[in-house]
Amino acid sequence: MDEMNDRTCIVTRRQAEPDELIRFVVGPDSAVVPDIKKNLPGRGCWVTADRLHIDKAAAKNLFARAFKAQVAVPADLGGMVDGLLSRSALGMLGLARKAGAIALGATKVESAVRGGLALFVLHAAEASDDGVRKISQARRATVHLGGPAILAYKLFSEAELSLALGGTNVIHAAVLAGDAGRAVQKRMVALDRYRGGSPDDLAMLAAVADEDDAAEDME
Repeated sequence: MDEMNDRTCIVTRRQAEPDELIRFVVGPDSAVVPDIKKNLPGRGCWVTADRLHIDKAAAKNLFARAFKAQVAVPADLGGMVDGLLSRSALGMLGLARKAGAIALGATKVESAVRGGLALFVLHAAEASDDGVRKISQARRATVHLGGPAILAYKLFSEAELSLALGGTNVIHAAVLAGDAGRAVQKRMVALDRYRGGSPDDLAMLAAVADEDDAAEDME
């Protein structure tokens, strides 16, 4: 099989772009290994880049079929991939902090959003509804003023964000536009997609659409 021309999910049998798939190879011990960076040697197979499809591939023994060999599938392959994607995203977030591409704290995050400087927003899992609501209002206001739809992710705990960003009690953060921010965004999008997407963003975008429809009806 020529992987470069046949990136086909072994679960859905559909071809997709590399960013929409996760590559797996077989290690020296015959164990299936996630190749998050897509650069490990050897023949690989591809699975749609979300937890659901990876769990299905493991449960249905599709890796053995794809590799045409008996392979050992780790007991929690889906959790292993989640951990790898999470560490990659947090590591890149730390690099963005060193590059000065992070705003911390609710006030600075709201300011970055309203000023059009934020590429996206991060909320800790422990963030209060009130704190999230204020920043969400700023995001909606930015869209109504003709600015970009600034997405928000709730993917990490306060402890994880604090460790990655070298602070304490990090609840809200904005990643600023620029090369460093875009590098982080790519990994956040991958992790978010793997975990099934952000309900907050779907709700925000739906609310904006509803408000726009209501405004049009009044014209």
